[in-house]
Amino acid sequence: MYQIPPPISELTLAATPNAVAWARRHTVDILQRWRFPDEGIEVARLLVSELATNAIQHARPTKTSEAAAHSVGIGTIVLMLWPTDGGIILAVSDPDPRPPAPRASDASATGGRGLVLIQTMANRWGYSPTQPHPGKIVWAEVPARPSSALGEPGFGGQRAAPMLIGRVLTGLREL
Repeated sequence: MYQIPPPISELTLAATPNAVAWARRHTVDILQRWRFPDEGIEVARLLVSELATNAIQHARPTKTSEAAAHSVGIGTIVLMLWPTDGGIILAVSDPDPRPPAPRASDASATGGRGLVLIQTMANRWGYSPTQPHPGKIVWAEVPARPSSALGEPGFGGQRAAPMLIGRVLTGLREL
């Protein structure tokens, strides 16, 4: 079995709605300290928001949850960050052992697009079961220069709709 190395940055949060904002703030703070490019920070911020939101939806308390959180019926999630040669790996763990599965959603749906967004914006993504406790870690790799990973016009790659990304980031800032 593949062993995941210890993260460079780790933050444990109660699985409550405000944990998403704390995960975003922590990610931005750490990536700025690591002098990660601003464009990469914005993409990382968006993907951490999606990863944390998904984890919170699945973070039911278990016997292995932290005692304080468990005593009030709140699970925990853990945000982990690893620098790589060309970017950053963002990961969030939750106690639900079920693998993540992108959902098909219609245009009027208010949710269900998180993993599709992660698939689109990340270089690659995946998950790994946690051991010895039940759960999983869902991760996404963000390049330092996301626009180059998405492809530039005239160089054979597909380019993401720039206005769509801007609207998503504006919506997140308004939360």
